[in-house]
Amino acid sequence: MPLQVAILAAGEGKRMRSAQPKVLHRVAGSPLLAHVLRAVRAIGPRAICVVYGSGGDAVRAALPGTDLTWARQEKLLGTGDALKCALEHLPKDGVTLAMFGDVPLIRAETLTRLADAVDSDKLVVLTATPPDPSGLGRIVRDAAGEVRAIVEEKDATPEQCAIGEINTGVIAAPTERFAQWLARLTNNNAQREYYLTDVVAMAVNDGVAVVAVSAADSTEVQGVNDRIQLAAVERTLQRQAAQALMRDGVTLADPERIDVRGTLSCGSDVAIDINCIFEGTVTLGDSVSIGAHCLLNNVRIGAGSVVAAFSHIEDAEIGGRCRIGPYSRIRPASVLGDEVHIGNFVEVKASTIGARSKANHLSYIGDASVGRDVNVGAGTITCNYDGANKHRTVIEDDVHIGSDTQLIAPVTVRKGATIGAGATISREVPAGELTISQHKQVTVPGWKRPEKARR
Repeated sequence: MPLQVAILAAGEGKRMRSAQPKVLHRVAGSPLLAHVLRAVRAIGPRAICVVYGSGGDAVRAALPGTDLTWARQEKLLGTGDALKCALEHLPKDGVTLAMFGDVPLIRAETLTRLADAVDSDKLVVLTATPPDPSGLGRIVRDAAGEVRAIVEEKDATPEQCAIGEINTGVIAAPTERFAQWLARLTNNNAQREYYLTDVVAMAVNDGVAVVAVSAADSTEVQGVNDRIQLAAVERTLQRQAAQALMRDGVTLADPERIDVRGTLSCGSDVAIDINCIFEGTVTLGDSVSIGAHCLLNNVRIGAGSVVAAFSHIEDAEIGGRCRIGPYSRIRPASVLGDEVHIGNFVEVKASTIGARSKANHLSYIGDASVGRDVNVGAGTITCNYDGANKHRTVIEDDVHIGSDTQLIAPVTVRKGATIGAGATISREVPAGELTISQHKQVTVPGWKRPEKARR
């Protein structure tokens, strides 16, 4: 039967104590709901409907997708009412799988097992047995072990609270059956809400078989209701990412101290030190080494390059056998050729730097085109901004720039030129010549350093 998915994401998340919708809180660099959507899309449903709450237009804006249908739950009247809103936007036939938008660890394989267990007249619930079931709905079975109902903890008896098997919030049934049961829901409970879980007892009364599929690992159905659970899920995702990297041959100095907030692809013999953060899409070539406390965001680094500690690289491409850092910053739209050296406290922005060029100390290279075999001395600055517009500096091959040089853009330094230390360059520098702009050194005889007045 055709499969469609309803994701219930309208909850206010009061325990998060945040103005932001709960499903937009981020783990591993993405909103909670984005992780759920990734698992749902992997099972290939014909339609996906996301139910969002009042004030939750930010959810739609944050997660655009042509494959998504959106349903607004104007009043938060419970999960049963939320699914009813979704069914108004989904096909009337086939099977509907309903789930929450705050379970980022859910696996596509588990959703597939659940969907496969549904037939033309069967209701299937996903259950789990966590170490601590507190606060969760319990699965009530009869003497024969058949599921008879799901009871929310606030409505449960002491005996029912002692049950260890819990409802995960993932449930599937023929869409027509869901529509019939939802029409009969009442809100006679402690919360005065329409519980989706009440359809289980309705199915039993209607003679519809209720099947429980158990999650292989209770952690994958962990919901997020507060900041503590958010942090716990974050660590689980990071631990999974670290284990996957190590299985692929990456050396991690400490797998508990790495954060992958996007996609990290590594070649062979890559080594990553502690407390590094990888955001967006990062690709590391063979034998790349990343030092401690680095942040890489949308970066490609060629084979054999070394990024020393405390470096920050964003939206940039680094060639092979480069040396970056420590304490270097490579900003967006920068492209470095092979064997480039960018040293401590050097910042590069929107610049290309040719092979074997070096800027080893305390320099700023912005909006520049730097050729091959260029040496940039300590304290050199490309003065690219005139207060209104950015201008470009062109430095051709085999140029040597002395320390404490200011290059006032737009300006060109021709091939093979040498610029003496302390120069201020505002006109084109000719090829192969030495250019200086120094004042004559003067000593003032008899000069005395001022002294503080005594009180």
